[in-house]
Amino acid sequence: MPESTPDTSGSTPDPGLARLNALSREELRTELAQCLNVDRWVEAVASEAPYADRGTLLARADGHARGITAEEVATALDRHPRIGEKAEGRDTESAWSRGEQSAFAADTDDASARVQRIFTFAQGEYEGRFGQIYLVCASGRSSRELLADLVDRLDNDRETELSVVGEELRKISGLRLVKLLEAA
Repeated sequence: MPESTPDTSGSTPDPGLARLNALSREELRTELAQCLNVDRWVEAVASEAPYADRGTLLARADGHARGITAEEVATALDRHPRIGEKAEGRDTESAWSRGEQSAFAADTDDASARVQRIFTFAQGEYEGRFGQIYLVCASGRSSRELLADLVDRLDNDRETELSVVGEELRKISGLRLVKLLEAA
């Protein structure tokens, strides 16, 4: 059996990063679009591959996600279900969405059920006001926390709200990119 050369670089191999770096440009674009469905972002992140390390990938992806435009928000929202609605499908992105929203419906007591009903009403108010679904990085946040955030955001003007949604999309894309790296 041949001897392997020890890794003297001091870094631990990153199988998730190696998998992404080995993808064709089109395969990488498909994977990245699951994290953030914004063509400019997908193209920018894909064009810089291969990445030397995970930190560089995450930092560059985060940088490219800043300043999402109103048009990009609308495109990205098309792939997100409403909070409280389970994403249909067996694909990776649907599974991520279900996991991200799992805390919202985790509490099943009467008080939590009332909060969820109030949330559904407030979500309708939001959609009427802004003409889009309410989007938030929901990972690990309870229905009460999400309701408080939603009510606070109802006071925003359209420009401010688009900026907030862009920031939420940036957070979601970062979490999903880590999930993509961990899927190796």
